[in-house]
Order: sequence, then structure tokens, then C-alpha cells
Amino acid sequence: MKTFSRLVLGAALLSAGMAFAEGEATDPTVQARQALMKTVGMNTKILGDMAGGKAAFDAAGAEAAKAALAAAAADIAAKFEPQATDPATEAKPEIWTNWDDFVAKADALKVAAEALDASSLDSVKAGMGAIGGSCKACHSVYRM
Repeated sequence: MKTFSRLVLGAALLSAGMAFAEGEATDPTVQARQALMKTVGMNTKILGDMAGGKAAFDAAGAEAAKAALAAAAADIAAKFEPQATDPATEAKPEIWTNWDDFVAKADALKVAAEALDASSLDSVKAGMGAIGGSCKACHSVYRM
């Protein structure tokens, strides 16, 4: 039993060390921001895969991704308002020195997501330009 316990403990320590080595955030505020941005990315990917023909169009799935993306975008400013830092963050300090611009860019993503018509493949394709443009506009300035 002692050998098994040591193996489990060793595996846990190794996993923790690997997670730290890979640069995972330890600050809870930064972790919450990263989780939010993963939600943005995941739902943007769902829509983008449909628009790009990598996934079959599904109106219900597109609508769900649109709603999740819009909700996440609406939460960006609240999640980033605390100026928490972490060595693993990709957020640049310019977010807080250019706060109004950052919030405007987050709002642009929300508006683009809400405006997307998820009822047809052609309308999803048409809406992805604004969503992608909003992501790029923010990431090019505020992400490392």
C-alpha cells in the first residue's frame, strides 16, 4: 500500500510540476479571465468551423455558440477590471492603462456576436468577419 501511495503522490507532484512548467496561471482572478477567454475561443471556433466547412452547419448549435459567445463577451470587462497579474497571463498591462479602449473592443465583440444571424450557413459566414475582426483588434493590442 505504501508503494501505491508513493506512486500516486509522485504522479500528483509530477502533474503539478508539469502544469506549472507549462505556464498555467495560479492567480484565481487570472484563472477566471482565462476560463472566460477559453469560452470565447471555443464558441468562436464552433462558429468558424461551421463557416469554414470544417463542421456541418447546425442552426441550434450555431445559436447556442452565438449566445455563449455574446454572454462571455459581455463579461470581459468585469473579469479584467481587477488588475491581477500572473506570470502565465497573456494579458498586456496596456489593458489597464487604455481601459476605455479595451472595454470598447470587448463591447465590439459582444455587438458582433449578438448581430450574428445563426439561422443559416450563409448568415453565419457573413457574421464571422465582424467577430474575427473584433478578436483581432483586441488581441493585436492587448495580448502578448
